[in-house]
Amino acid sequence: MAFASPVISSERAAWHSLQPLWQGDKAVVNQGLPHDQLSPAWQILMLGDGSPTRHLQLLTREPTEVDVIDMSPVSQTGDQAPDQIEQVPGPHLRRQVWLRTASGQRLAYAASWWEASHVDEYLKNRSLPIWASLAQLRTELYRDIQGIYFGHSAALERAFDQKGPFWGRHYLFWHHGKPLTLIYEVFSPYLIRYLGPMSSADRSGSDG
Repeated sequence: MAFASPVISSERAAWHSLQPLWQGDKAVVNQGLPHDQLSPAWQILMLGDGSPTRHLQLLTREPTEVDVIDMSPVSQTGDQAPDQIEQVPGPHLRRQVWLRTASGQRLAYAASWWEASHVDEYLKNRSLPIWASLAQLRTELYRDIQGIYFGHSAALERAFDQKGPFWGRHYLFWHHGKPLTLIYEVFSPYLIRYLGPMSSADRSGSDG
């Protein structure tokens, strides 16, 4: 199995990146993972090209809501984001959110990077999930998953109130043949109660 070279700096970032125990590149994403590493149900969530917002809503039977915690311009040095940020025209604006149920349970964390001058065209209501915003515009998109991670984050353990390590991924949204945004997502182990164990070996631990 191919492994990706590290793309996340070990230095402290202004967003919640995982410190990977393992990570895979696009070739790994395309091939899929052994089920003793990541179960089929979790692979559909992590490696499928559907909307995570929609998936979470179907799993929990609650609307998926967004808490926006950051909308900040970032420097030209890359913001310690995955390398694919270079494909999104700058200058960049970073958006960070929690995805949660309407009743308040946090299910995922997401950081995304946008061309600052055009973000308002696509996120007219910044409190909506990206999928909902783009669906309202009838925007045709291609979700191009570039990498997958299994790793730790003390900040996310506190935010999710769940023990790590966690599974995460990053991908590009393409629109009219051009990269629209880069998104980095991490999912809470709370989802075990809907999807079952993360792996057949259950090496990710309990759900809290």
